[in-house]
Amino acid sequence: MSEKSKVQFTDREALFYHQTQRPGKIEIIASKPMATQRDLSLAYSPGVAVPVQAIADDPSTAYDYTAKGNLVAVVSNGTAILGMGNLGALASKPVMEGKAVLFKRFADVDSIDIELASEDTEALIEAIAMMEPSFGGINLEDIKAPECFIIEQALRERMNIPVMHDDQHGTAIIAAAGLINACLITGRKLDEIKVVVNGAGASALACTSLIKSMGVRHENVLVCDTRGVIYPGRERVDQFKSTHAVATDKRTLTEALEGADVVLGLSAKGAITPEMVRNMAPEPIIFAMANPDPEITPPEAKAVRPDAIVATGRSDYPNQVNNVLGFPFIFRGALDVRATAINEEMKIAAATAIAELAREQVHEDVAAAYGGATQQFGRDYIIPAPFDPRLMEVVPMAVARAAMDSGVAQKPIEDFEAYRDQLKARLNPTTSVLTRVYEQVKANPKRVIFAEADNEVVLRAAIQYRDFGYGEPILVGRTQVIHDKMIELGVSNPESFHIENSMISTHVEPMVEMLYERLQRRGFLKRDVQRMCNTDRNIFAAGLLKLGVGDAMVTGMTRPFAQSMKEVRRVLDPASGKLPFGIHMLVGKNHTVFMADTTINERPSAEELAVIAQETATVARKLGHEPRVAFLSYSTFGNPSGRWLETTREAIRLLDEQQVDFEYEGEMAPDAALNPKIMELYPFSRLTAPANVLIMPGLQSANISAKLLKEIGGTTSIGPMLLGMEKPVQVAPMTAIAPDVLTLAALAAAGITG
Repeated sequence: MSEKSKVQFTDREALFYHQTQRPGKIEIIASKPMATQRDLSLAYSPGVAVPVQAIADDPSTAYDYTAKGNLVAVVSNGTAILGMGNLGALASKPVMEGKAVLFKRFADVDSIDIELASEDTEALIEAIAMMEPSFGGINLEDIKAPECFIIEQALRERMNIPVMHDDQHGTAIIAAAGLINACLITGRKLDEIKVVVNGAGASALACTSLIKSMGVRHENVLVCDTRGVIYPGRERVDQFKSTHAVATDKRTLTEALEGADVVLGLSAKGAITPEMVRNMAPEPIIFAMANPDPEITPPEAKAVRPDAIVATGRSDYPNQVNNVLGFPFIFRGALDVRATAINEEMKIAAATAIAELAREQVHEDVAAAYGGATQQFGRDYIIPAPFDPRLMEVVPMAVARAAMDSGVAQKPIEDFEAYRDQLKARLNPTTSVLTRVYEQVKANPKRVIFAEADNEVVLRAAIQYRDFGYGEPILVGRTQVIHDKMIELGVSNPESFHIENSMISTHVEPMVEMLYERLQRRGFLKRDVQRMCNTDRNIFAAGLLKLGVGDAMVTGMTRPFAQSMKEVRRVLDPASGKLPFGIHMLVGKNHTVFMADTTINERPSAEELAVIAQETATVARKLGHEPRVAFLSYSTFGNPSGRWLETTREAIRLLDEQQVDFEYEGEMAPDAALNPKIMELYPFSRLTAPANVLIMPGLQSANISAKLLKEIGGTTSIGPMLLGMEKPVQVAPMTAIAPDVLTLAALAAAGITG
């Protein structure tokens, strides 16, 4: 169990995450068709000989004919893994795979992790330098100081591609962005502030160098290591520390902090005391960036200096200094202009862009991620949230401009507005929004009833729901069975979970009274109701939800959707004025399609189709998409004609009357709604781009399509998501795995589905 992290989990859970489905966190997929003999002939012999010769004739064309231009190597020798020390190259592989995943997730940069089993500095330099033909950039990671300085400098001199040691510069760039804004808020100028840097490792010295490049005066920065202030002539100071030595009579951190405007902590937990903070200048700026526990916590600092601006490396405090705000987007911009290096100008441009973004009106999606709280520029918001979708636009553009202006760009960007559009198109907004959904639930925890908690898949999801800080899971099932399975799953304290056993629950008596009053005129005797409440998990779980014991409910793993839904409907009604229906969300790399109704209404009326379209468009907006609705059919605008088209046409007419605020069109075949070439044949269509909300004419076509695409379509399927009930209920498919159940629970808890 990680005891220090905000998110708690068992060792077994972490190992299970990395082991299941396929070991590790990355895979390689082909970006070109590989289905036919002709495809293979083009991909390999003899077709591959043509680009080989082209590259031999002009090496720059490697960026045109291979993946080099979007490929970064994440390289480590494992000598400084996280806060765990020198555990070796092989042990660093999970971390490096994780870094590769972050590159892809945040900036669509392909990345391969490379672990080198050597602590010989020269050998590492030689090995990495020889990789230049393969990669467009090198991200050095978890290499201890001072070797990391030597390696990075040597590689920057030898290689003609961007090289960056993120442990140094990633932290420095985000800290510099925060410092810019903290100075702005407190009315300070960079060339006047007095700074203390506590720590003299890789990231600390990088922070020191960068803020000096931005205007902080050398003589105004005191760097402290474990032996105190670094000053000229002090013994046991290497060349990298001595660069920042300053003549001063101060010798300890306590003395250095007297009257200081800023302290940048990159050292260890508790290194800065409240008394030290008390003696700083008015409105002190405190960046306590030790991880996982800062040098001083924000509450401790604020207790003695309420006027302080405090940042840490943690997400559970305001002003998180998080490297993911920087390195993916810095490499994105560097790769896109084929930069030969990542220089000081590019780093300063990134820091400035991040600082400026924090001052803009906070994106509504980001605000929603924090429970709807108003996140506005100020003392508790000097650094943007990591999931702000605008980072993908502003940081690469700033880095690319700086590369061009400083002369290291080999492929300058001619049209920056077109480049902005390209950056937006690289990522599917659903991915970011789903991440923010989890943040929203974390900020406003909810009680979710898991109706089948003695099922291992459901139990795993419920455990994760609590361990990840989303709220309290209410487990429905047999107490001893759940306890035993929890122990098997490595849970050390199963008795701390809220379990509701329908045979002994105190909620059964009021539930029976409530349900009997509801069902007595539908042919149910009181003993029937008693039996259902005692023995049917869906009836009992829905009853708990109706009674307010929980805020949302998840079921479906042990029974077909229709049966689960029938049982839930015996207890719960549709929301007032709403129509229950289901949506499947099909998530691809660059697109998301919402398909409805895939679960309930066999042949919806025109009025029902119109409601389904409006409600699905609302969900699409909540998940970051501007809805473009297509009413699908076998016919496109009457060709061919048929007997089942009037319902769709009437639904269109109803939307016309209601003057809804989204694009819609129909009736139309799928290719006319999704294929731009086919869409050109219908210039009168009201859709300005391919549809992302597909309204099916009936349950048969909708359910078949959703399941077919899930099995063979190459996209991730989320759902069905149930809308329109009086209480948030989700019915998972029987084939769901724990992450699917967890996602449905989070969507229900966050209110995305009603």
